[in-house]
Amino acid sequence: MSLMELQPEKSEHVYTRRQTSAEIVSEARRSLRTLATQRPFTPQEKHRQLFGESSSRARDGRPPSAFSLHARNFEAPDSRPGSGSRLSPLEHKPKLSVFRDEDGHEDEAALPKPPAERGTIGRGSGWCRARHLRTSSINRLPPMRSHSKGSDRSVEEIIDVLEDGERQHCADVTGNSTKASSEADLHTITKNSRIRQSAQNYVSSGSKPDAYHRLIDTDADDNMDESQYWNSKVLPVLREIESFAPGDRVSEEMVGRMCHACTELHNALAERGMLGRQCKKRSNILRSLFRLVDVGSDRLNLTLAKLILALNVSGNNLVNICKLVFKISRNASNDSLFLTSSVLDSLLSLLQCEDVWSKCEAVLYCVGSLKLLSGNSALSSLLLVKDFIGILLLLSKRLIHCMPQTSSNGAEGEGQHIIAGHTLVQVTAALRNIADQSESRPYFLSSKAFVTLCWIVENHRNDIDICINVARIFSKLSTYTECCYALAETPCCCSLFLDLLGKHSRKQDLVVRLLFTLGNLTAKSVEARERVYEEEGGIDVLLDLFQVYQRTPSPPEQHPAPEREDVLIKLIRLLANLAIHPTVGTALAANPLCVQLLQQVLESRCLQESEELVINAAATINNLSFYQGQSSVVRSQHKHISQLLLKLLLGSSMEGVLEATRVFGNLSQIKDVRCFIVQHKVHQFVETLLDSKNPDVCFSACGVLTNLSADSENRALLRVEGTTQKLIDCLRDFGSQDWHLAAMVCQTLWNCSLDGEMQHSEELLKILRLYTDRGLLQWPSNDGVRQVQEACWELLFLPVAERLRQRLHVEDITGIS
Repeated sequence: MSLMELQPEKSEHVYTRRQTSAEIVSEARRSLRTLATQRPFTPQEKHRQLFGESSSRARDGRPPSAFSLHARNFEAPDSRPGSGSRLSPLEHKPKLSVFRDEDGHEDEAALPKPPAERGTIGRGSGWCRARHLRTSSINRLPPMRSHSKGSDRSVEEIIDVLEDGERQHCADVTGNSTKASSEADLHTITKNSRIRQSAQNYVSSGSKPDAYHRLIDTDADDNMDESQYWNSKVLPVLREIESFAPGDRVSEEMVGRMCHACTELHNALAERGMLGRQCKKRSNILRSLFRLVDVGSDRLNLTLAKLILALNVSGNNLVNICKLVFKISRNASNDSLFLTSSVLDSLLSLLQCEDVWSKCEAVLYCVGSLKLLSGNSALSSLLLVKDFIGILLLLSKRLIHCMPQTSSNGAEGEGQHIIAGHTLVQVTAALRNIADQSESRPYFLSSKAFVTLCWIVENHRNDIDICINVARIFSKLSTYTECCYALAETPCCCSLFLDLLGKHSRKQDLVVRLLFTLGNLTAKSVEARERVYEEEGGIDVLLDLFQVYQRTPSPPEQHPAPEREDVLIKLIRLLANLAIHPTVGTALAANPLCVQLLQQVLESRCLQESEELVINAAATINNLSFYQGQSSVVRSQHKHISQLLLKLLLGSSMEGVLEATRVFGNLSQIKDVRCFIVQHKVHQFVETLLDSKNPDVCFSACGVLTNLSADSENRALLRVEGTTQKLIDCLRDFGSQDWHLAAMVCQTLWNCSLDGEMQHSEELLKILRLYTDRGLLQWPSNDGVRQVQEACWELLFLPVAERLRQRLHVEDITGIS
């Protein structure tokens, strides 16, 4: 039969590797195995806060999770930059046109005057009027000189008419508020300039006077329509909100009315396109909304937050509203409010802002809120649909790549790095929560999250909180085949993990997860085994960790015993998986420190108390014992290792018995070990394993018996003890389901018949005739399983079975004659 492509068991997604039958047979002939273990346990945080109780950050050096917010914390006009923000000076220096009188002298009246000193103007109502006069005087520029006097009169006539409307509007705003917003001032200036320019364009182009009137009428109609809409749709709702006195006792019914009013106001503003900063009376709206914060209702505050964010607040108001949302999200009972509200969209929109550094504190609390909410499975699923993973990864890139230029002394840059670190802790913690959802895996794969996460750690490798969060993400996702292969293909991930292990060797939470992840990678990826081994000093880092966690801690309470043991379990498993690679396995088998540390585990640990640790150590020695070159330390120390294995073989754990038998299967190739087995009657114990009805145990026992039967004195001993009959029973019971085991049984029977004597030959011949006829065999219906079994039958079992059958046939003919 020709070689066939074989597809091993695979997961529901991609990243499968098809093997040839020769590769399967080659792997089956070797006793090397990868080891599995449980993922490190992560206890859930007791309290919802920005930083967990185990955070490495000092409490006085990190943003607070608890704070009080009231209406007085908000700035009603919302027209100036947040406190602490400094505007950069404009590089553009406009040139002013100098107007001259008829005599050619400069007209001083035409030049702008500097503002008066702060102390020269009173702070009463007159100061407000003076401020309005200063603002409006900017629009009264000197008339443009023209060759046509008629044109001058037309322009001034149009501008006077339009400015009358604007002055009337300003008067309305002044009547409603004692403080004029600089936003309204800027709007007026901009609009008047636009009107003047439009009027001049009309005149210079020679348009007819009716065109001027159309311009005037259109603007007036817009103002009238907006005024009518405000009076009919917005103002009634706003008056209902303003009629509420926050100091009164609030019933649930009243909270419901206020929430409904805020929703109506939001819809009314959205319908007219007055959200954001488009509404002229936005400051009045915000002032009314901020009053309701003092009600203290989480339901109302979340409704307010949605509307206030839609009005595009900035500075301290944006920070405070994000803090308000964070405060609400700290209570798990409020999760249902977020499920029924669309405020999640507003929060996600904020995270997508281009200039993240201008809103860094607001972004911090925004991500912190989403991190807390992502711990809820329903909200986590909802966030996934909204591309939460992609948004967080993009935010991470901006925090790292778009960091502003540092100052000359580096203090500013250091502060920005700290702020980015605080935010990335929230980002990575949110991704850690999302990784618990099985449906998140396609999102992580499609967004190339592993590259970004490694980049985050690369830039913040000294931040333990970030490193542990990312390590938790990797430990969760690497348990899935498709994610494991994707992570293994991420450049420099293995070198990054080894660097972190060396840098933070005492951080047990981090170390155990990195070792677990590397163990998953090396269990499935040949390239990962090569990268770990080829990384300069990589094996030394692992062996140093082995020594650190193997010796008794000082003081003893530094690392609790179970946690230290868990590190050793993951570390030894990693060494076992690395040893599958021939080059790596040969090097580890020749490493005295590696073999010594494994022996110390078998010597110092009790199987009953540390079963997984002891069995992993025995399995690693088994993988290393496969490489028995002259440089092998395992081979040179076979006597001591045999003594240690005898303890396992006589123990009560079947897993320990199985691992010890496997190691003896490799070491029994050495003559001294075979003598040790017979001398201590280990072979009798191995013979009883053939009755275990467990194919794996029977296979390991056959490995030992095959090597023992290579010596003539041992063959006679095995025949006397009835080993042949047990081997025939094993072949009959398991042969048709496990052709690799059947081949091993036939090889043992062949060795036992080297002296020309074979007990129960007729029974064995009958079984061999059945098993060597392809047409009489029943094959699995699954094509993949059938291909594997046919390959093992043809390449492993059939050659040795035909040879044994011919020997028995010759002996049968000879006996008859």
